[in-house]
Formats: sequence, structure tokens, C-alpha cells
Amino acid sequence: MAEPDVLKGKLRLPVIGAPLFIISNPDLVIAQCKAGIVGSFPSLNARPVSQLDEWLDQISSELESYNRANPDAPAAPFAVNQIVHRSNNRLEEDIALCEKYKVPVVITSLGAREEVNTAVKSWGGITLHDVINQRFAHKAIEKGATGLICVSAGAGGHAGALSPFGFIAETRSWFDGPILCSGAISTGGGVLAAQAMGADYAYIGSAFIATAEARAEEAYKRGIVEGSAEDIVYTNLFTGVHGNYLKKSIIDAGLDPDALPESDPSAMNFGSGGGSKAKAWKDIWGSGQGIGSVKAVRPAADYIDQLKAEYDAARARLLA
Repeated sequence: MAEPDVLKGKLRLPVIGAPLFIISNPDLVIAQCKAGIVGSFPSLNARPVSQLDEWLDQISSELESYNRANPDAPAAPFAVNQIVHRSNNRLEEDIALCEKYKVPVVITSLGAREEVNTAVKSWGGITLHDVINQRFAHKAIEKGATGLICVSAGAGGHAGALSPFGFIAETRSWFDGPILCSGAISTGGGVLAAQAMGADYAYIGSAFIATAEARAEEAYKRGIVEGSAEDIVYTNLFTGVHGNYLKKSIIDAGLDPDALPESDPSAMNFGSGGGSKAKAWKDIWGSGQGIGSVKAVRPAADYIDQLKAEYDAARARLLA
């Protein structure tokens, strides 16, 4: 795979931090980028639209200042996640702001939009699209996405049901562009395993909830630290799209995690207001199955240092 110019030689680790709904914010993104991985956030975390302008200015300015002070070890680029589903009535404004700041990486979710891919490429950026199966993967590439995020079983938030072993191998058999593996990765060994399967980058989200910079309630962070793979529930009740959530938050909402009803997918809403359903379930906490290895809440840079040490150790074991 020819590495995209916006990423080539700019990462300390082949890792992209997944955008975390509500949780990702400029402090977390900046910390991730300074530590050498791509940091990202959903544009809809910045409300109203004017705040997105402020966030992009803050991130761009701080990373530019850091790079001037550290020319031999500059920060990694950052990414913005855009929900391209038709219910997002902010998309056009948000894309315009991404163009204003020449956002290097745009992560697109919930629908493939050719006009979005074309716009991002016009300012020199790349688009990485979330997919959960081959049909969506082919559609994304046909509509001009630069790369694919294979969201496999065990991933936090909206997730697929395919094993990453089969998903990555099958995708790589026809696509030679950038592939990201998403699904229960929280260790440096997991990052190396993703590469061994044929992915170019690992996509890590849930572990970053338990970081000092994350905009998450302390109880949520504790839930990540104290949780394990068995504490994750897969359901489409909360947004209309299947995803993984912490069992404790479902119980605390007065629901039986073992008897959740199915939701109507046509009722999903990811617009600028989030929809009444999103507000009703605001205390339901997304999480992937990889949280068993998360043992403490700490600064993002410390966690990334651990990932790097684990990654190097895993490589050394294989080469020994």
C-alpha cells in the first residue's frame, strides 16, 4: 500500500484514535497527535457550529506551534469525523469549516457520499470510511473514499459482526489502499496483529475513554477500567444501528440488558440536535470488548507510550 502523503512518515505508531461521540474534544485530540498518533473527534461534538470553528482553530494552532518547537519530532495529523447520513443537517456547514482549516483526514460514517470525498480531496485531504461488510466497502470505494475502516465484531459504539480475520483478509484481496482494523484493539500487540492480518493501521477508541483528557463522566471512565469483554451488550435499540455498550449503563437506565427490544433502523437520527432518542439514551455508554486490558485512568500520552512499548516488544518477540 502506498501510504497517503498526509500520513507518510508522520506517525510514531500505526494507530488512529477513533472519534468518540460526546467524549472526544480538542484536549484529547491534541494530546493524541503530540504523542504520535492521529487524534480525531466527531464534528457534532462541537455544538453549535460556531464551536466547531473554535475547536478547529485551537487544534490547528496548537499543533502548528508544537511542530515549530519540535521540528525533529512533529505531531501527527488530526482527523474530523463527519456523519454523512441524510439526517445530519449540519453536514454542509461542517465540511465548509473542514475546508477552511484544510483538515488532513476526514472520517466518514453512516453512508457514502461522493460529493464529500471530492470536496476533501480538493484541499489535499483524505477520507476514511466506516464499513461493516463488503457491500458497504465496495460502495465506499466506488464513491471515492481513500481508505476503509473495517469495523469488526467487538468494536465500541456502532459495530459490525464480522471477525476481523475474515473481514480484513477479504477486503485486502480486492483493495490495495489504506485499511484500518477496528474491533477490541487496546494493546500494542493488538496493533501489530492488525498489521499481520493485512491492515495498515489500528483504530483504537474505547481505551481512550479512560484518559485524563477525555470528556467523559468519572463513572464512565471507571466503568471502562473495571469492565471486561463480558460486560458489553450488542444492540440497535439506542440509535437504530447495532452497537456495543456497557451493560452497567443499560441496567442503570432501568433496562434488562438480556431482553432489549429491537429498534426501527429507519428512525435513527444523527442530526444537529441529536434527536429525541439520542437525548433519551444520553447516559448509555458505548464501549468495545477490548477494555479488559485498561487498568487505570491516565493521560493519553502515557497510554500511547505503553502502546509503543508493547508494540516494540511484540515485534521483537516475533523476530527473535
